[in-house]
Amino acid sequence: MGDKQNSEHHFSQAEAVTYIANALRRENISDQNAQSVSKALVSAEIDGQKGHGFSRVASYALQARSGKVAGQAVPQASHSGTSMLRIDAANGFAFPAIDLAIERLVTLCAKTGIAAAGITRSHHCGQLGAHVERLAQAGFVAMMFANSPKAMAPWGGNAALFGTNPIAFASPRQDGTPPLVIDMSLSKVARGKVMSAVKAGEDIPEGWALSAEGKPTKDPRAALAGSMVPAADAKGAALALMVEILSATLTGANHSYDATSFFDAEGDPPGVGQFIIAIAAYHVGGPSFIERIETLIDVILGQDGTRLPGEKRTLNRAHCAVNGFKVAPHLIDEIDRLVQ
Repeated sequence: MGDKQNSEHHFSQAEAVTYIANALRRENISDQNAQSVSKALVSAEIDGQKGHGFSRVASYALQARSGKVAGQAVPQASHSGTSMLRIDAANGFAFPAIDLAIERLVTLCAKTGIAAAGITRSHHCGQLGAHVERLAQAGFVAMMFANSPKAMAPWGGNAALFGTNPIAFASPRQDGTPPLVIDMSLSKVARGKVMSAVKAGEDIPEGWALSAEGKPTKDPRAALAGSMVPAADAKGAALALMVEILSATLTGANHSYDATSFFDAEGDPPGVGQFIIAIAAYHVGGPSFIERIETLIDVILGQDGTRLPGEKRTLNRAHCAVNGFKVAPHLIDEIDRLVQ
């Protein structure tokens, strides 16, 4: 890590994982959980998803300190039927539970052709794209759905009820090519970006959120007290309902309106849910699937001005591998103050 007098702090990926893991271990978080969480947060930071990166460390640590998150939790998996997994995150961090789900899905889906995992008693799961990408790297088409504490009103309503409820999709591609990954929040922007703006002392663009009075706001604190604007208006709100049913109603997790905040250490565990589906492409599309998806992508990129989702993520990773990355000083100060 660079000199603390510098305006920004410089890390390699390995240094950042160690730094965050050490901070989490000080809050009675097990080694395995600290490693799982720190790898996920650092990956998000590198990929450009800063609302799911270093900005989460202090709140995670304080939640473990208060008991809102069980730092020593060990997720448990059980089978339901032929190709369904139930994962109990045990009110711990989501990432160890997701690690377990992906590990089991890879084995199960190879046998059954399609498999799913429902995760309950869970927590903030970061950038969904990174999770389905791992399944795509193993040769599976994958989808993931997650609910989160209330932040968005149903269409026509004026009070937050749904979370920003992200969805993600990933598909394998030809050897040597990173998977195609699509990752999106169903609010116009992810709520984590608003929290990052609060910490940085910056305004947000108009159109991202509404105040508690239902008026457009540039103040990120007013936005957090109000509601996020759904992507694509009524269509985004309808998709948020779909995700709510898949990730919470179906799995038995808390609905968004019953879940406590991901951002503070007050109250009961959030108890949200995630739902992951893996499809063995070769079971459905046969050996021609990879050729067909490459043909589709070539047709898309054959038009001037087009690009694939996630290209910036790939560029960020390549840059980090050579140059490392920088973190704003206020985030390092926030983490370092935890031990004072």
